[in-house]
Amino acid sequence: MTTSGITRRGALRMFGIGALGVAGAGALGACAPSGAGTTSGGDTKSKNFDFTSWSLNEEAAKPSIEKIIAAWEKAEGSKVRAVSYPYNEYLSQLTLKLGGGETTGAVHLDIAWLAAVAQMGKLADLGSVALKGGYTNVALDSGMYDGKQYGLPWNTGSIGVIANSKLLEKAGIKKHPTTVEEFEGALRELKGLGGGVVPYAAATKVAQLKDIFPWMQTFGCTLLEDSKVTIGDDASIDAVTWYKKLHDEKLIAADVDRFDARALFGQGKAAFYDDAIIGKGVTAAQSKDKTLADAMQPMKRPVLRAGDTPQALLWGGVIAIVKGKGQDAATEFALHTTTDRATTTEYFAARALPPSTTAGLSDPKVAQDTFTTEWTEKITDTATGSPFWQFAQNAQIEEAVAKQVQAVLVGTSKPKDAMKKAAEEVNDLIKR
Repeated sequence: MTTSGITRRGALRMFGIGALGVAGAGALGACAPSGAGTTSGGDTKSKNFDFTSWSLNEEAAKPSIEKIIAAWEKAEGSKVRAVSYPYNEYLSQLTLKLGGGETTGAVHLDIAWLAAVAQMGKLADLGSVALKGGYTNVALDSGMYDGKQYGLPWNTGSIGVIANSKLLEKAGIKKHPTTVEEFEGALRELKGLGGGVVPYAAATKVAQLKDIFPWMQTFGCTLLEDSKVTIGDDASIDAVTWYKKLHDEKLIAADVDRFDARALFGQGKAAFYDDAIIGKGVTAAQSKDKTLADAMQPMKRPVLRAGDTPQALLWGGVIAIVKGKGQDAATEFALHTTTDRATTTEYFAARALPPSTTAGLSDPKVAQDTFTTEWTEKITDTATGSPFWQFAQNAQIEEAVAKQVQAVLVGTSKPKDAMKKAAEEVNDLIKR
């Protein structure tokens, strides 16, 4: 991974801020204290600090987090200032404030954003602190960038495949397919059920076609290796060719994104779809079938050859610490929030977000949730982050590949030509 500092304009471009935003950022930067690249200034020993999180802006999540903050304030005699922005605006706001030296304390980050934010040079190295937490290895990896621990993992999960056991049983499929060949065979059996069943509600809209990446990896494409884009190799072409075959045989459907897939699955019209671990709760809640939750099963992504490692995309959140004011107390707060067993168990009960520690996962209230336990063992255990997360242009990279895959699906491009063009566009984006 690159260790060069992310440019201000590059970061803003990542978060979708135009020229006006850049000018505004410049104004903020001009007001930043000297040495803002290494610290925000202020008393690192202060017991008072800020906690910034998009979840504090969400009705379902806010009460649980406010409870954690209130308990900390009472126990430590400190004052925590809660700061929040809506999720879709969160990083643009955070980046502006962080660049201007206005953000201090603890910061909640989606793991996909960690690398870009770490490159700004504002975050503390939490390596020694993380050793105290008892985090799982995959959780620790989610908080690392360039060999350093910049985030303490709060909730660690993944995006994987969910199966509908009712439809599988109806089609006579007695066990989850483990290879691509078996998976394809199962999809054909499911198609035979008729009644408008979409065997696999795979992403086919550009907005969600980044879901093709785990399938490319399944076929052997590394996506990026030694700073070289490997999309366009035989493995990526094979993966997209296979995806096109599923599309043409109507084993997957056109114009499907995550919301469509959840709707189809909730209606009992899809046997498989990709989602994050929270998908069970979201999909079951919107379904008229009140027994659907019991039929939802985590499934290892089928592999190309027996013995291969199942692919999944890491998903979750970490708490990072901004250097400067309140740094020490914010660090202890982050460690407590992510590792205290009673706290993580209560948070899981309220939000169904899996803890990131071995102790948290083994708590009876968590362990008795079969879906979460199986998901962790079958999917999260081998999940990895995207190699493109390190680049400020990650969103554009995903879109560039998605558009080329969609061109293949609709028949306006051949897999080989599309993947070659995708590689060229990704390379251009990385070089910016």
